[in-house]
Amino acid sequence: ALPHSPPPVQPLWSISPLQQPLRWATKKAGGVTKNGRDSPGKRLGVKKFGGQFVIPGNIIIRQRGRKMHPGENVGIGKDHTLYSLVAGKVSFEKVQIWKHKYKFVKRQVVSVIPEGGQLQKEQVA
Repeated sequence: ALPHSPPPVQPLWSISPLQQPLRWATKKAGGVTKNGRDSPGKRLGVKKFGGQFVIPGNIIIRQRGRKMHPGENVGIGKDHTLYSLVAGKVSFEKVQIWKHKYKFVKRQVVSVIPEGGQLQKEQVA
């Protein structure tokens, strides 16, 4: 045999069960993550749809910012919530408003048509 040759390796099937290598169940320490949290939803959106009946104080839309604008018989809260001022049916419409001489913007306006009444057409700012 050569002086620096490795010792002969015995196959595992030839070693008795008491001499076989044994591994124990181990668990390494868990790492640190900066994920794993989320804030709950804020339940925004349309609460009463077009044609639905509302009474005074009913919330029609919860929103962040003025995505939709109040029309007739609709109030706006400090958090931009649109709510009904009278009993009637909800109406949605898109209107064009002139900002200045050469430019207009499209706005979605929410109104409440009173029971047995009609809306008056007027400019919404």
